[in-house]
Order: sequence, then C-alpha cells, then structure tokens
Amino acid sequence: MATLFVTHRTCIEHDPGPGHPEQPDRLRVIQRVLEGEEFMFLHREEAVRADIDLVKRVHDPAYVDGVFSRIPANGAVSLDGDTYISPASGEAALRAAGGCCVAVDAVMEGHERNAFVGVRPPGHHAEYERAMGFCLFNNAVIAAHYAREKYGIKRVAVMDFDVHHGNGTQDLFYNDPDLFYCSTHQWPLYPGTGDPADRGCANNILNVALPAGAGTEAMKTAFHDYVLPGLTGFNPELLIISAGFDAHRNDPLAGLSLVENDFSWMTEQLLAVASQCCDNRVVSILEGGYDLPSLASSVVAHVRALMMG
Repeated sequence: MATLFVTHRTCIEHDPGPGHPEQPDRLRVIQRVLEGEEFMFLHREEAVRADIDLVKRVHDPAYVDGVFSRIPANGAVSLDGDTYISPASGEAALRAAGGCCVAVDAVMEGHERNAFVGVRPPGHHAEYERAMGFCLFNNAVIAAHYAREKYGIKRVAVMDFDVHHGNGTQDLFYNDPDLFYCSTHQWPLYPGTGDPADRGCANNILNVALPAGAGTEAMKTAFHDYVLPGLTGFNPELLIISAGFDAHRNDPLAGLSLVENDFSWMTEQLLAVASQCCDNRVVSILEGGYDLPSLASSVVAHVRALMMG
C-alpha cells in the first residue's frame, strides 16, 4: 500500500476573482510540486463528482440548492464578505467533496495506506446552512458521513491544524458523540469561534487555542498535552485531517510561526495515532494556506510524511 493523491483540474477553475487569497494558483503549485521525482511513487486518482444527495444529508438541502441557483454565467458572485462563486464553482465543489469520497474508499477498502486530497474550494468553515470563510460545502464532514454510511463504521475523528478554527466542522459535529473534532488554531482570530471551554454535547469537541506568535514548541506542547491524548481517548475508526497550512510563519492571513518541519512532525504524530487506533486509515484534505511558496513546501513536507508513515 502507498499514499494516494486525489485532485481534479476543475478545482482550479473555481475563481473567486482577482486578488482573492483563495486563488486557483494554490492548487496549481501543489500539483506542480507533487510532480517532483520524490513523488514518483505517489498513487493518483481524479476526484469524482459527489452525489448531491450526500451533500444534502450534511447541509440544509435548501442551502445547497441555493448555492447552485446562484452560480453565475460569468464573473464572480459573493455569498458573504469572503466567499465567492464563479461559473465553475458548483462543479469544483462537487469534485472536492467527491475527491474526499474517493480517498475514503481507498483507505477503507485497504487499497492505500492513506490519502491526500488536494482540492478547492476548502470546507471547514461551511456550516449547516451557511457558506463562509472561502468555503461552500464541508468536505471533511461529508467524508466522515460517507465513511459511516458506506462502511458501517461508527467513530470518526477530524483533526484540524489550520490556523483558523473550523467553525463549520464543529457546528456539524456538535451534537453527535460519535464524531470528534479537534482543532489547534490561533485564538482570538477569524471566525471568532474555538474557545477551549466549548466542548460539544459529550466532550466531543477539543479546541486548543494558541496565541499569536506561537511556534514549534507551543504546537508540540499542544499536541503532547491535548491533541494526542484526546484522539487516542476517542479511539476513532477513521482519522480525517483538515490540513490547512496557514499556520506557517509566512502566511499573510494569520500570526502563528510554524515552519515546514512542524507540518512533518504533526503528520507523523497523527499517523502514530492512526496506527494505534484505526489500522492506519488517514484521509488528509486541503484547507487553507495562502503564501504560495510556503504552501508548496509545507504540502511537500506533509505528503512526504504520509508516504513514509
């Protein structure tokens, strides 16, 4: 078994407009660096279109229909102050969600050890009936529900190391004790959620807040003291990573101070949890990361660790 890389060209065509941080070049640089020689043994598949009924089992059906009804014939349309859709956005969003399902199939059926899903638009800010933070549909939550529906597993964990708290994932997991959401994030920061006191319906939410300027040692302490005990205590049958790389010290939208090696280290720790709890089943899904050189080098570090895990 190896590591699977799932992506699709349509995910590049989602275009929020000139100057927007969540730009098509984010995925272009990722695809480019993963063509390097050290990734020659990376397995590759194209993302399929997700079944829209699956998306509607996660999100309000009226909200989903509303997004598609507003897809423009040209240009970009705003859904909120940060989130825009263009002519290809509906197809890109379905490919993003479908790519996560391809990855779930690969790891649950034992064809691959783990997977990295390089798609956009990202997902972790999307709530039940609201787009926000560049996100339309919540890819990680869709993947979790798909895994439970198709493979009969019960307990799924999402570990989110994006610099911004995944309010959407927390919202959609909040009342289900068999779904566990863990987030390390800068706090306070957009979207304003992520208070460590917020623990969900049955202690199934674990928010680990980091102050601006926090770097390697603070992140390692957070993992050792909170993240790893929380995940192993929950004992998931599948581990999903919301892999945002905007905690890098060069990212323009936040103020943490991580470097590429930190993403390698975090990935290695999460793989160790998966080895202990869920037969190595890990699906990693791209979220944020807006400085292109740092995004590229951080994804290299992350995927390299997945391949070696």
